[in-house]
Amino acid sequence: MLDATILVGIIALAFAFDFVNGFHDAANSIATIVSTRVLTPTKAVVWAAAFNFVALWIFGLNVAATIAKDVVQPGTVTPNVVFSGLVGAILWNLITWYGGIPSSSSHALVGGFAGAAVTHAGFKVLIVPGILKIAVFIILAPVLGMAIGWLLMLTTYWIFQNAHPGRVGRLFKRLQLVSAAAYSIGHGSNDAQKTMGIIMAVLIAAQRFGKDDDIPNWVVVGCYAAMGLGTLMGGWRIVKTMGQKICHLQPVHGFSAETGGALCLYLAAVLGIPVSTTHTITGSIFGVGATRGLHAVKWAIAGRVIWAWILTIPAAALMAAASQKFCSYLGW
Repeated sequence: MLDATILVGIIALAFAFDFVNGFHDAANSIATIVSTRVLTPTKAVVWAAAFNFVALWIFGLNVAATIAKDVVQPGTVTPNVVFSGLVGAILWNLITWYGGIPSSSSHALVGGFAGAAVTHAGFKVLIVPGILKIAVFIILAPVLGMAIGWLLMLTTYWIFQNAHPGRVGRLFKRLQLVSAAAYSIGHGSNDAQKTMGIIMAVLIAAQRFGKDDDIPNWVVVGCYAAMGLGTLMGGWRIVKTMGQKICHLQPVHGFSAETGGALCLYLAAVLGIPVSTTHTITGSIFGVGATRGLHAVKWAIAGRVIWAWILTIPAAALMAAASQKFCSYLGW
């Protein structure tokens, strides 16, 4: 059985990843409502965190189960595989956070976990159906987000075409509180769960739990708390890119983007697929912005974001593979 000190250290690293994920990725759930000035950053964090927790009672822990059991064969997972996967994901998140680029923490974690496992035991350890589901949604999530955001924005324009702009603005300031809550529930159903899956994987590898056991409550609460604290401490670089640099947002646009993103995340949660909340909300923002003409979207920024999407899984996998090789060299 794994030494308790090493186990605690790996779990602490997992919570550190969740903290980094918070200031890198959880800002997605508050970017639009902060940028439209409906809520202050502090109030938005509290609002988002509260509804992240609500997701637990709506969608269960399907996404966490996928990360723990459907990416890599559970029997081949070792502590250094989990450790190296987390190192790869954290390094990539820090690189993209520093550049203010909204890449996917979900895909960084999947890439890191898979890269470390393949380096340890070869490609046979990958569970192909689980990997394929995630790969399909790398493309599908932002496309769906873009399409739904675009349709919602056009529908809103049509419904309120003769309304006074001031009244529309006041209405959607209130409605954006609802859409932000809905998106935060979707965010909690996905992003807040992936580290739970990683911690469960190492607990199974350490023989502290069986593969059919439920995720313990302390893991669930700890992951939500770490992510919320990370959002509070440093998410504003990504907020600026998401809410201001891609296109200018007003409450009516924020409502459509958040609602479109939420619907996509709900579908993924039901299917138990760890999609990127970054890709989803960014796609929705692209779709909303495009209703005002292609010139309304700053495509140079969009290009940087898309390149980060493409590179995330292989980059995190390579960093995790290097970490795993180093651990093996040290005899661990």
